[in-house]
Formats: sequence, structure tokens, C-alpha cells
Amino acid sequence: MTAARPTIGIIGLGAMGLGIAQVFAAAGHPVRATDASPDSRATALSRLSASLQPRIDKSAMTEGDRAALLSRLTVTDRVEDIAPAEMVVEAIVERLPAKQSVFTLLEDHLSPHAVLATNTSSLSVAAIARGLAHPERLLGLHFFNPAPVMRLVELIPHAGTTPQALSTARTLTEAAGKTVIQCADRPGFIVNRCARPYYGEALALLEEGRSPQDIDAAMRAAGYRLGPFALIDLIGADINLAATESLSAAMGNHPRYHVFTALKAQVERGALGRKTGTGFTLPAIDAPPPPDAASIALRIEATLANEGAWLLSEGGTTAEGIDTALKLGLNFPRGPFEIVQTHGRDTILNTLAALEAAAPAHLKSRYLPAPGLIP
Repeated sequence: MTAARPTIGIIGLGAMGLGIAQVFAAAGHPVRATDASPDSRATALSRLSASLQPRIDKSAMTEGDRAALLSRLTVTDRVEDIAPAEMVVEAIVERLPAKQSVFTLLEDHLSPHAVLATNTSSLSVAAIARGLAHPERLLGLHFFNPAPVMRLVELIPHAGTTPQALSTARTLTEAAGKTVIQCADRPGFIVNRCARPYYGEALALLEEGRSPQDIDAAMRAAGYRLGPFALIDLIGADINLAATESLSAAMGNHPRYHVFTALKAQVERGALGRKTGTGFTLPAIDAPPPPDAASIALRIEATLANEGAWLLSEGGTTAEGIDTALKLGLNFPRGPFEIVQTHGRDTILNTLAALEAAAPAHLKSRYLPAPGLIP
């Protein structure tokens, strides 16, 4: 007889929270979920059912499969009703006081061994844990959107997180079909931090007079599914700007995280990308790779490699983990350390040195190499 799977709790039934609930319910876990909004609670099951319809239409799921999955999700009116859960994933608004309040309330109702996981993408896990009676059982478990589709989950301990809590979170999440990469409790974790040069160096090239079409075509020729400007248009220039500004502030406004005027201007104009119909690459114009496509791609890849090396030098993760995270989280063809292997360390260092020598005043020190890149 198969042992019963642990109950998973979900706090927050927006798109992300409901997606995480689907991940664990699909893996056979009983899921107990709630949301502060009565409307979100009332519509959760119907929204999840509707989101599964395309799978039924493609014969990837039967009506019976859907009914079984939905039967594992119980929507409750109160946070206290999450009590049977052995792990609770919080996926509410990105505001520190709100997250702290939820976990403080949960502590009084869960078993002493239950794991508390925050799905934050931008807040300090240590700050969220501050003030809890048992901060050692809190950690970050950052799913990517859409959670049922994206394989990557970043696992983020703070300094006091116990090995037992980490092991439980990893085991449950990997058993649900995800690839779990541990990283340090640092701004941007892995993907949101290491992605910045992909956009930022493209914006630096734009500032120098290159077109979004040339830059994107160069990166597609180098094996990237979407160029940086098409990716900004897909995500939304406003979302990209907010993430860039947040990381820049958290990293002391270092030039590696410079907030480029062109991105701010795009948001001010309301040219946000797909959601508005206009953006850096919209309306779409087909453009072949420019004659210097290889040098454009090398420049952007050199900065990606450098950022990965800076992150690795700070501890808490591995080169392999960083590479895997960038490939799974952004569909990149290779990660930062694979870039170094592809081009060679000397080529990366020479590219960075040339960029630093030519950098305008506001970008000076942007291209200084990370310690791990220097022989």
C-alpha cells in the first residue's frame, strides 16, 4: 500500500500560488490553500479547472485525471486551516510586512517540524524570517512563472535555516518534478541577477547607436531563442525596469546594474511590449544578423560570464547550478561558465578589458572581471 503523501499548504491563490498548488496536487499531494481575497478563494477551483482544459483538448490529460487533481485541492477561508500541512509555500504580494505577518500567524498553528517557504523573487529571506519564533524552518522556494511548466526552482536558505528544512523542501519539490538549485540569500538570487547583463549590455549597445533588431538578430544567431529586446517586450518593459531598479538599489547602484535611460523612456512612453502592442521590437521587423553579429554576441556573453563569476565568488551556489538555472529559467543555450568554456577565458577577459577601457564615465567599473575569471 502506497504511503500517503505529505499535505502541502499554499498561501495566495493568484496565478503563481494557484500554479504551485497545481504542481503539488499533480504530484499526488493533498493541498490546502487560502487567500485573503474572497473572490480568489471562490474562483480558485474553476480557474484551475479552466487552465487544465488545453491539456484535455490535446489528450494529455483525461477528464478523470483533472477531477482527481482538483479533488486534492481544498480551499479554506482561514490561514489557520492550513494546519495539517508539512510544508507551506507563501505566494502573496511582494511586501515584506505582509509576508512576515502571514508566517507569524502560521507559526502558531503548524506542527513544530513544518517547513515555511516563501516564493519571493526579490526580498531577503533572512528579513522575512526576522521576528519568527522559529526562523530556522523558513527558507525561500522560488518557482518561475508559469509554475506548472517551468522546471526550475531556486532554493534559498538564510544563515539560520536548518539542514532538515532544506532537505524536506528539496525532496518534496524534486519529487514533484522540479529541478532545484540552491543559492545564497543575495539580491536577485541566481536567475534574476545573472539575467541583468543580457538586457543591460543590449541597452548599452542601443545607447551607442545599435538597433534592437541588429542586437536581437545577433543573439538569435548565437543560439538564443529570444533576443534581449524581444524578451523585454515579452516580459513587459515596466516589469523589467522595476526588477532592474530593485536590483540596482540592492547592489549599491553598481554600474553592472545600471538603469539605462532608454528603458526608463520606453516605460514613460507606455511602449511596454506585447501588453501594449508597441515596444523595442514591436511592430515586428524581420532583420538578418548584422556583419558583426559574432562580436555583439561575444560582448553580451562576456558580461553574462562575468556576472556568473561574481555571483559564484560570493558563495552559496555552484558553477553548475548557475549554468543550469540560466538554461532552465531563461531558456539560454548555455550558462555563464559554459560561455567561458566556449570562447576561452582569455577571450572573455580581453573582451571585458576592451569594454572597460572604452566605457563612458557612468559605466566605469562595469566590466571589471570577477576574481574567479582572473588566472
